[in-house]
Amino acid sequence: MDWASNSATWPHSEHSRFVLSKPHKWHLQEMGSGPLLLLIHGAGGSTHSWQHIMPILAAHYRVIAIDLPGQGFTKLGAQQRCGLDPMAEDILALCAKENLRPAAIIGHSAGAAIALRMAERLAPSSPQIIGINAALEPFAGVAGVMFPILAKTIAAVPLVSDFFSATTSMGSGVERILKGTGSNLPPQDIAYYKRLVASRTHVNATLQMMAQWKLDALIEGLPNNQAQTYLIAADNDLAVPPTTSQKAVAKMPNAHCDMLSGLGHLAHEEDAHRVADLILKALAPSHLENQGNSL
Repeated sequence: MDWASNSATWPHSEHSRFVLSKPHKWHLQEMGSGPLLLLIHGAGGSTHSWQHIMPILAAHYRVIAIDLPGQGFTKLGAQQRCGLDPMAEDILALCAKENLRPAAIIGHSAGAAIALRMAERLAPSSPQIIGINAALEPFAGVAGVMFPILAKTIAAVPLVSDFFSATTSMGSGVERILKGTGSNLPPQDIAYYKRLVASRTHVNATLQMMAQWKLDALIEGLPNNQAQTYLIAADNDLAVPPTTSQKAVAKMPNAHCDMLSGLGHLAHEEDAHRVADLILKALAPSHLENQGNSL
C-alpha cells in the first residue's frame, strides 16, 4: 500500500507515524495518554480495523495500533518473518527500540495469538492479554494441509498474487469474504478492506502469514502461560468458533472468557462501544499500575 496516495482518506491518518525497526518499516497510530495499550490486528487487516474502538480506549489510556509486517502500510523487510514467532519477536524489538512498555496487549484473531506469544517471551512480567475472537486453533483436517500449501503457491507466483488482488477487490468478492465472518459492516468500512485487497503487497504478506503460521508450540504452552488473559468471543463468529476461546481459557491458569451475542468475527468493528466496555472493565487500574515494566 502506498501511503502518499492513501493518507488523506485513511482512518486516523493524523495519528500515524513510521518507525524503522529492522527488518521492517512499521506503520503505527498513536493517541491518548496513560498506561499503554498495544493493539494487534488479525491476518489481512490493518490499523483501520481499530478505527472505531481506538478513540474510546484513548479516552482512558495511551493506545498504539500497528500494521503487521507487509500488511496495511508496514513495509515488509524479510519474507520469512511473517510467521507467529518471527512477528512476535519483531514486535518486541520494535517496542524495545521505541521504549514502549505495554500494560496490556489487545489482539484480534491471529493478533491474539501473537499477543500470547509475546507474553511468553516477557514472562514472568507479562502484560495483560486481551483477545477478541482469538484464533487459537490450527486449521482442521484437510484445510490444515491445503491452506498453507495454497498460500505458499499463490504468494510465490507474482502474477497469481496480482490476479487474486484484482479479482477479489472487484465486484462483490470482498463483501462475500466479510459476510463469511458472520459480521455485518457498513459500506464505508468495507471500502477500506477493498483498498487493502487491491494491494498486491498487502495480499502477498497476508498469504505469507498464512503459509508460515504454526500454532502448535503456542497451544501446547497455554497451561504454562501465566499472563492475565481475557478472551472475548462472539457467538456469530463464522471464522473462529467461539468454543475456541472457551477451550483455550480452560487450559490457562489465569484466564477467563466472555461471550458476545449477535456479533461476528469482526465484533470490535461492528459494535465498538460494546466491545470497549468489556475491555475497559477488564483493564482494572490496580492491575495496570503493576504492569508496563516488562521490556
